[in-house]
Amino acid sequence: MNEKTEERHASWLELFFDLVAVAGVAQLAHLVHGSSSWGGAGLYVVCFLAFWTAWMCFTVYGNVTGDAAHTLPVLLAMAGLVFMAASVSGIRGEHAVVFAGAYVGVRGLASRMWEGRRGARVIAEWPVVHAGMGVIPWIVSIWVDSPWRYGLWALGLALDLVITFAVSGERLTTSITAKLVLRGQRAERAAFARLARRDERPEQTAFARLDLAHFGERLGLFTIIVLGEGVLTITETMTEIPEWSRSLYWTAIAALALLATLWGGALHRGFAGIPHLSPDKVGPRVLLPLHCLVAGLLAVLAGGLGDVVEAAEHGQVEVATRWLLCGCVAAFAVIGSVCGLVSGHRPRWAFVALAAGLVIPLALGFFGDSVTPARFLWLLVVAAGASAAGSVLARRRRP
Repeated sequence: MNEKTEERHASWLELFFDLVAVAGVAQLAHLVHGSSSWGGAGLYVVCFLAFWTAWMCFTVYGNVTGDAAHTLPVLLAMAGLVFMAASVSGIRGEHAVVFAGAYVGVRGLASRMWEGRRGARVIAEWPVVHAGMGVIPWIVSIWVDSPWRYGLWALGLALDLVITFAVSGERLTTSITAKLVLRGQRAERAAFARLARRDERPEQTAFARLDLAHFGERLGLFTIIVLGEGVLTITETMTEIPEWSRSLYWTAIAALALLATLWGGALHRGFAGIPHLSPDKVGPRVLLPLHCLVAGLLAVLAGGLGDVVEAAEHGQVEVATRWLLCGCVAAFAVIGSVCGLVSGHRPRWAFVALAAGLVIPLALGFFGDSVTPARFLWLLVVAAGASAAGSVLARRRRP
């Protein structure tokens, strides 16, 4: 008799933990909303990547441990992420120290959760959760003033990215085992001595594998949260406008249509919030950076939509906002086309989707001065929807 395996879904603890993503994305989107400087864009990238990395550490923990996950560490990590989110509004001032301290605390707690008394579990697919090297620049930054502080943050995140692709599971296992053996606590030394006298070996370090189906659901939920921030930004911007004109109606509808189009490519015809990707085509080491990139782009777009809706009053989108949204849609089209090729879509479809996703945003970026906000967004809907339409046609023509 074959037993039917139940499909695993996000637990109540995981869903409660994801509430910090709602707060974090909302605060991070404000760094983009109304900002037109390259410095603000760079600070957004660093802060978003740091928040996403801290969130991901405990998302991986919940994925691997399942019902055995300890509630208290998850709640403590949630508190740390709340402090990170609350610090974003004052990130250019004294709150930057709070942001860095909370990040270091969450990363340290996440690393500690995988180490036991006699052994450890290793997440070979995402070794960042164990690595301490990327946290060192963050610790140093607490005593460094701006703008060098942000450079140290970027250095730490760059080290994490290098570790993700360069460190093998075997090398990580050896490193963590040595750390456990050399830890200078008397109780552990005595325990190892007793095991040695009894001619026994400590528990060996074991690999822990990710449940990709459940993991994809968690990443997809994060993408939904980011898209929801776009809906919230549109709503808040409309409430701040006293008199609603016809152009405002059309601009708001176009903004919602753009979010719906991006949702269709990223989730309805994608996996884990990545457009046009099949679940079995890439491993976690590629999946996670891709998800961070797509989520970051969508969060930027969510913040920029508020500026476009606000521009409906005077009928012209600012140059910085125009290029911001065009760049996000173009990058989304490139990622979707590449993932479609990897997932087995026809090269002709990928080329058409890429051409539409690049030509239209570039044309709007260079020559969109006289385009109204509503028409600007509707043209971006066409650019983003070209890949989805091509995917449908490619599937119908297959034998």
